[in-house]
This record gives sequence, C-alpha cells and structure tokens, in this order.
Amino acid sequence: MSRGLKATIAILAALVVLALLALPGLRQAIQRISKSPKSEQEARREVMQAPISTPTDVNVQAQMYWLSPTTPGSLAATSVQIPLSADSVQRAKQLLNALIVMSPAPARRTLPADATLLAFYIQPDGTGIADFSDELSTGTPSGILSEQLAVDSIVQTLGANNTGIQKLKILIHGQDAETLAGHLDISGVFPVSSAALTAAPAMGK
Repeated sequence: MSRGLKATIAILAALVVLALLALPGLRQAIQRISKSPKSEQEARREVMQAPISTPTDVNVQAQMYWLSPTTPGSLAATSVQIPLSADSVQRAKQLLNALIVMSPAPARRTLPADATLLAFYIQPDGTGIADFSDELSTGTPSGILSEQLAVDSIVQTLGANNTGIQKLKILIHGQDAETLAGHLDISGVFPVSSAALTAAPAMGK
C-alpha cells in the first residue's frame, strides 16, 4: 500500500471519528432549532395582542377593572393612560387587550395572561361580540366567583370608557359556550352599564 493511500485512509478515519464525536452536539442543535420557531398559536397571540393604533387615537385615563388590592373577591377601578380610538370597535379592542396585558400585578389579574382577543364587533342593536381564544376558558380558575369577576372586569371596563356598547356576548374561539370555566353561564348576554355597575348575566340570546 502506497504512503499516499495510507495517509488518505488515516485522514478519512480521523474525519469519521470527529463526526461521531460531533454527532450528539449536532443532534442537540437540531432539536433546539426545531423547537425554536414559535407555534402558530403563539405567533397569532403576539399579533392579536400587539398595540392597536388608529388615526383617531388620543391618550386618555382609561378606567380598568382588575382585582382589588385590598378587598378580596371584588374589583377595583385603576386609571391607566393608554391611547384609545374614537371608533367604538377599535376602542373596545384596545381596552380588552390592555385588560389582559397591563394588569398592575399578577395577583390582580382577572383574565389569563395567555388569553387572546381574537375578534370584536358591534351589532346594530349595540351588542358587542367579544371572541376570545380557548385560554380564556381553560386559564380562568374554575369557580363561580372567579368566573364572575372575569366577566365583570370585561363588562365594567367596556362600560366605563365610552364604548357605546349596551350588551356583551362572549364567544370562545368563535363558538357559543355554556359556561366560562364550568360554572358561570355565558350562553346569553351581559348588560353593559355606562356607570360600570356590577353586571349580571341576561339569559336571553
């Protein structure tokens, strides 16, 4: 066997050894790369919860209803300066997105952090239709009080900020749901008071 052939074989053998040594690291890198892209749901959530901007936005002191820091089992109004649109639909979207992402503390949160407002529109009779992702249902603690507080925070926030909405219908991923998380009936509509009084469900559809 010639010296050149021996050298070639030695080089090839060394390359094989190096490849075998690098294989575990390569496998881990591939796994990291395969996990790094965001899921479709995560990407959609980021788009949906991105700040909504319209030409008529004006910075105002919005009244947001989160859990009270002093009185358990109740809501408290908190003033937050945010840009709000003159358009009722866009204004409602801005308020509900802020309700999800701008809670002053985790303990005051009323809606799950990973919930997403998928769509919002207003019917001619003044009924607002809020379509949330499944996380609103799966992430809300099951129980009549926690579910009622979640809905009340939505209703009172919409009522306190001049949206013009008279009633609210909540959908989960585009579908009617009997309850929010097993207890509170959300099959009907909730009255929205401009005085932001505690809402009670109206059973008629």
